[in-house]
Amino acid sequence: MDKNKYYRSIPKVDMLMETDEIKVLFESCSREYVLESVRNKTDQLREFINNSMSENEIENKISLLTDDIINDVEKLTSLNMKKVINGTGTILHTNLGRAVINEETAERIKNLVTGYSNLEYDLEEGARGSRYSHFEKIITKITGAEAAMAVNNNAAAVLLILSAMAKDKEVIVSRGELVEIGGSFRVPDVMMQSGGKLIEVGTTNKTHLYDYENAITENTAALLKVHTSNYKIVGFTESVPVCEIAELAHKHSIPVIEDIGSGVLVDLAKYGLGHEPTVQESVQAGADIVCFSGDKLLGGPQAGIIVGKKHLIDKIKKHPLTRALRIDKFTAIALESVFHEYIDEENAVKNVPVLKLINRNIQEIKLEAEKLYEKLIPEIGKSCLMNIEECQSQIGGGSLPLERIKSFAVSFKPLTMTTSHLEKQLRKLKTPIIGRVVNDLFIIDMRTVLEGEADQIFETFINIFN
Repeated sequence: MDKNKYYRSIPKVDMLMETDEIKVLFESCSREYVLESVRNKTDQLREFINNSMSENEIENKISLLTDDIINDVEKLTSLNMKKVINGTGTILHTNLGRAVINEETAERIKNLVTGYSNLEYDLEEGARGSRYSHFEKIITKITGAEAAMAVNNNAAAVLLILSAMAKDKEVIVSRGELVEIGGSFRVPDVMMQSGGKLIEVGTTNKTHLYDYENAITENTAALLKVHTSNYKIVGFTESVPVCEIAELAHKHSIPVIEDIGSGVLVDLAKYGLGHEPTVQESVQAGADIVCFSGDKLLGGPQAGIIVGKKHLIDKIKKHPLTRALRIDKFTAIALESVFHEYIDEENAVKNVPVLKLINRNIQEIKLEAEKLYEKLIPEIGKSCLMNIEECQSQIGGGSLPLERIKSFAVSFKPLTMTTSHLEKQLRKLKTPIIGRVVNDLFIIDMRTVLEGEADQIFETFINIFN
């Protein structure tokens, strides 16, 4: 094969830059970026020719050069973050943005951030205010705590609490609660960064009250209780409830810090799930400081919410790290809106999407699966085998790891392509559809398919198979 003739057939960079198809790109992108793309794509084409032994492949690749350049520039100039359809059945899917917020909250955010707001302005006093003031009162009313604040995530909340309360002092924690959260962040590492000294007590599976008591010294700053929300130890195991830890700690005038992780405000046992400790229960049990995530079972934005005794919250607010870890106006607006839903629990269950999806009626889910199946089967039945499957949804986001919720899904087994190719095509859409591949079937769990999205799924599958 004479590869030189193919090298010679590659248009020169300056000639490509003068073609009408490439000139159009200057309207949406600077000439420098287009030029860089042209050079990169012609270099890649030369490399392809060098490595390929197929004349047909080389000729096809050369014919697509202009298209490749256009696609490359469009990819550079398009927005990368997209809305996706979640067909995985994982309600708090960390990779897909965790908690969904409702339309009313989104509309309120839009209305406030597209103009000026009283984020840090006290309208009553006509003076500088606090961004915490917009939601502190409502949080304390719901949780029973004396004061509240928020930072940008719960790991930051733990770091800030320990930095403000335990620098150069000891913090006692059970070995069975030295958790690792997402991204390999571990409690011992956070403790080290805060300047506190970790004192481990008990064993992995059993920790007793006397383990804490025996470890208390004059240098003890706090007793730390960490709720293991992202895993469970079962069998021969024992841990000390926060009420007993608090009673012991307060005898020695030592505060108790509890990280309850998922931040649930309603008793999920009432809705058919296992009991998850609520923020209110921790406060009532005597924890002096409680922190939790905003974007897990609370159903709000990413945030680390800190509630507790006023004198301790005031101390934390004054710490220099507070400024570095503070929330922005988007988060402040969303937090205020979400907490307002919890004034009435019944209202929260109806309006907070996370709780709504957890509590979604199983017959409603089955009906949605049947509707999608019945609409698609006459359209794509010859190109794709379909079925309605009973399946199991999960909470996700490191919450209630053992819980599974009965659900229904539509399964797809394409006959004209591989299942992995279908999954890839769905992932590459303008509005990607993310599902699960199980036993060579593409599964869409209808529990997490939101209102109106089934119609988009229908149109997408029609386009792919027809």
